Amino acid sequence: MSIVVEQMASWLRQQVEAANAKGLVVGLSGGVDSAVVARVAQLAMGDAVVGVIMPAHSDPQDEQDARLVAERFKLPVLAVDLTSAYDDLIGIIQQALTNRPSRTINTAEAPPRLALANVKPRLRMTTLYAVANRFSYIVAGTGNRSEIAIGYYTKHGDGGVDVLPLGALVKSEVHALARELDVPRGIVEKAPSAGLWHGQTDEGEMGFTYSELEQYLRVGASALAPDVAARIDALVRASEHKRRMPPVFEPAPAHRTDA
Repeated sequence: MSIVVEQMASWLRQQVEAANAKGLVVGLSGGVDSAVVARVAQLAMGDAVVGVIMPAHSDPQDEQDARLVAERFKLPVLAVDLTSAYDDLIGIIQQALTNRPSRTINTAEAPPRLALANVKPRLRMTTLYAVANRFSYIVAGTGNRSEIAIGYYTKHGDGGVDVLPLGALVKSEVHALARELDVPRGIVEKAPSAGLWHGQTDEGEMGFTYSELEQYLRVGASALAPDVAARIDALVRASEHKRRMPPVFEPAPAHRTDA
């Protein structure tokens, strides 16, 4: 076992102890990041880890890959199909918007695809915390440094977690850990995708490759073509709010009227 894996497992144990918790919950997406987090969580906490598979109009291959990870590592899993919950919630929201008299909302227009897609990770976050609360566990997130840097995650969705064991690692480092940990080869080599809609891939949506993003993070904007660097710069700036706590209004001190 590499030093990084040992340190990560030790760190996870410390985080669980500091939270006065009993274990870890991990959402299994069928991707490489969740597979790595699930395995390291298992190395850290033994049987006190549960994976949760949460399809919602998802690619069936993703669920199959998630189950393959669970089988490979003999990880206990819960399957929570969120499809009907997602459909019901979207329907209720759309009905409310349709019935709301307003000059500022054009309810005749179809909702943006991303707005609909972001409901899925937020439902998953709610599910993970419901499971975690049931067992007095904490939620281990699967975001890595590459995604966090540009805000490539849903605020209060997959960004709503307790710990981020991969938060300091770029995507290539996650892949290296996956190979070391014996994550199934097909999962390591599959195109990264958030699974937000059919055919969606991370790199296709971002507009650049993980390799280019890694160059940006390691070397700087000068290592990339100007148009790619400008796009990454823009994403870093636009997503700054995701990496901070919400701003808090501070009233000005009352004006003193000493006699």
